Amino acid sequence: MSDFDFVRVFAHANPLLVGHVANLLEAAGIPVERRNLTLGGAAGELPPGECEPEVWVAPHNRPRAEALLREALSEGDDRPPWTCSGCGERLEGVFDTCWNCGRARP
Repeated sequence: MSDFDFVRVFAHANPLLVGHVANLLEAAGIPVERRNLTLGGAAGELPPGECEPEVWVAPHNRPRAEALLREALSEGDDRPPWTCSGCGERLEGVFDTCWNCGRARP
């Protein structure tokens, strides 16, 4: 298949997040291509947007992949921030454990 047989559904500067997204889609039965995983070192010589790791899928999988990503990446957005009862650290709603002391969210 050529580059034109696939479409990009996700790109981000964080390769761990890109890997997570690719794994999520593969677990749902959507084959993916991971691209630009090693171009981070070229940032500065190349435009930063050209160096971001990306996830690509076949065009017929695009609607389902985008729906899965919207759902997965929006999880936790509606949970309010909280304050750790162990150390008083203020944490965003997406976290279930305090990064500072390790105490679980009440």
